[in-house]
Amino acid sequence: MGCPVCTYWHSLYEVDKLGFRLLRVEFNHMYLAGVCKTCKLCCPELSVTAGLIFVYMYFICPLAQCAYMQFFLLCVSEDYDVVKKRKARKRKAPADPRPTSTEAEDVNVESEDVGGGDGDAKEGEDKQEDNEEDDEMLGKRRADGGSSAAKKRKFHGPKTPKNALMQLNEIKPGLEFRFESQTGPVHAPIFTMSVEVNGQTFRGSGSTKKKAKMMAAEAALRSFVQFPNASEAHQAMGRQVTTTGDFTDELAEIDKTCLFNDFENSASGSNEASGDAERLNGDSAQNGANHRSQGKKLSVPSQPGDKNPVMILNEMRPGLKYEFVSETGESHSKCFTMSVTVDGQTFEGYGRNKKIAKSRAAQAALVKVFGLDFTYEPGRQPVQGDQEEMGEQGSSDLADLVCKLVLEKFGELTNNFTAQTARRKVLAGIVMTLDPQVVSGNVGPEAQAICVATGTKCINGEYLSSQGTSLNDCHAEVIARRSLLRFLYAQLRLHLSEDPNIRDSSIFQLRDDGHGFRLKDSVQFHLYISTAPCGDARIFSPHEKEGDASDKHPNRRARGQLRTKIESGEGTIPVRSAPTVQTWDGVLQGERLLTMSCSDKITRWNVLGLQGSLLGQLLEPVYLDSLVLGSLYHGDHLSRAVYSRVNPIASSPVMQPPFRLNRPLLSGISNPESRQPGKAPNSSVNWCIGDLALEVVNPMTGRTEQDTTSRLCKQALFKLYSEVAAQLPHLVGPKDPSIPVPRVYGEVKAAFADYLAVKEELIKTFQKVGLGTWVRKPLEVDQFELASE
Repeated sequence: MGCPVCTYWHSLYEVDKLGFRLLRVEFNHMYLAGVCKTCKLCCPELSVTAGLIFVYMYFICPLAQCAYMQFFLLCVSEDYDVVKKRKARKRKAPADPRPTSTEAEDVNVESEDVGGGDGDAKEGEDKQEDNEEDDEMLGKRRADGGSSAAKKRKFHGPKTPKNALMQLNEIKPGLEFRFESQTGPVHAPIFTMSVEVNGQTFRGSGSTKKKAKMMAAEAALRSFVQFPNASEAHQAMGRQVTTTGDFTDELAEIDKTCLFNDFENSASGSNEASGDAERLNGDSAQNGANHRSQGKKLSVPSQPGDKNPVMILNEMRPGLKYEFVSETGESHSKCFTMSVTVDGQTFEGYGRNKKIAKSRAAQAALVKVFGLDFTYEPGRQPVQGDQEEMGEQGSSDLADLVCKLVLEKFGELTNNFTAQTARRKVLAGIVMTLDPQVVSGNVGPEAQAICVATGTKCINGEYLSSQGTSLNDCHAEVIARRSLLRFLYAQLRLHLSEDPNIRDSSIFQLRDDGHGFRLKDSVQFHLYISTAPCGDARIFSPHEKEGDASDKHPNRRARGQLRTKIESGEGTIPVRSAPTVQTWDGVLQGERLLTMSCSDKITRWNVLGLQGSLLGQLLEPVYLDSLVLGSLYHGDHLSRAVYSRVNPIASSPVMQPPFRLNRPLLSGISNPESRQPGKAPNSSVNWCIGDLALEVVNPMTGRTEQDTTSRLCKQALFKLYSEVAAQLPHLVGPKDPSIPVPRVYGEVKAAFADYLAVKEELIKTFQKVGLGTWVRKPLEVDQFELASE
């Protein structure tokens, strides 16, 4: 069924349930073409405002009476004056014999004439001006032949930023890039390209020549932006220095996959490279006036807050230049060093990438020059020891110095961290200082690394030695302490020399009572470990919330437990509450060999000393003056793990001088090491001052790679003791001459009664406070005599 008004509608699209489709949008006008689903007849174009069209489409159903729709448009539309009747005119076919669907439909629509006649066609031809105006509004462009073709309207988005090559070509047209070299393997080549600008040659490297050219162009562009002395350049130009930006970005820190696309002025939106030059040479008088008006002295923030150290330092000292110092390590574990000079002092930072290294260099400068505290969380601050307090600044400087000396020595021994022996998970070392006030970068002879070691594993039970020729525990801190014993024996031999000059060079002096030796007052030992020692010191979450950083219950029952290392693995487990006795035959048959954790052993060193029972017969106890961690440092947990949990022993009647409960300085470093996921290497290395090279030990067997005895095994240290004891017969052996001198290793250790008594008291203290029972090795491991030559 049709209706008389439907003669004004024509068939174009049959789409949604409303039966209408928006054909084109031109600024504030719309053109509607629709179809009446009832009679399928056509209508002319209706020009109405955009708002009215939407009202019409959403509220007037096309299946209703067409008269009502016409009445609505006539009454409401302000733009509806006269509905023009257009005679369909035939167009010339486009050049392509296969017109697009849109063009075909337009031709069909305009060729169909339901309500018009020949007069209408003539009228349409005579009114050329009206047709041209219509064509323009419809987005059509008339061709030379008089025909018009439909054209999609282009919507222009933001302009694509120009890359470095485009920018450089605008500034310096006609530059020639030269291919210099190709390095790397065939499957991963590295190309180097260069370009000469203003007499300077800039180079870039990349996986393709195109990327290499892009990097060379970036280097050239950066020479225009980052001045050799930025602060002087800004002052000369009278410009105000921005205090929120980072003007010290290094080329190597840019992501290689995101080449130079952000060189334009984002504020003005200009894509012209000349805009930067214009801004640099702009109205300097106005900028200078702004600088003078806002040139108030910046106050040093009390806390760094959420700002990056580089941002804070740039606010304090604008225009600083960061220098790339070195790159060490293997390709998968690089360590970069950056430096910055502030007020005549040079500060270095280390990190797994240049951005982190730069941030840590800035942090070191802020701490030293401006006194900022980046360890404001309670658990991150240093814990002062029994010695004279150095303050947070002095403690941090000492910790950084100890870390630096150990890392430098290890790098020297491993060919700048590139040798196979440089692979490690944990690094430990002991530094000796001869001046308690050595906390500056001027190390000289006052501070030196005595020994370094790596390792994270223990011996396999089936390789236990009954002759003392294998190392049972190859954890880095344990190996470092055993290396220190070799150094102490060497210093004792120096003191026993007949040459007074050599004797004075020893770190020992006679005790006041003449019975044995003691360290000189100026000598101190500092233990560095790259991470928290295994066991109780490492049982915490390093990313606790700030409110819980101090650990509300650091001494609850779950804390402080004695723990044992896992045979042939990493990590620790708590000891059983009941006494555990390990037997030789049980271990050989498959019982897991238990070794006390490093946290527990450090606690024992803080009670009995580092020297052990053999040297204890010749020396006063040697205690650590500081314990420095390269990562996973938490003052509350570390202090509990290494001495606080055995505080009751300090009041024990057995603890008589020279024994005491030692409380060393505990501190982290300014540049914490990053976590190193992955499997630990099956090797442990050790070095002591005087050694020519590192010794590599297989921790699973406790012997060297050549299957020889290690210089740190019990047999080797027993030999050193015997050589020194032979020159000091009045200090060793039984006081009763009728008793024969013990020759078995275990018996010689037991001869030092005072040391043995304090050791037993320590084990009882652990049991009294409910922390578990110390697990001993099978007795057979100490039942050996000194091997004959």
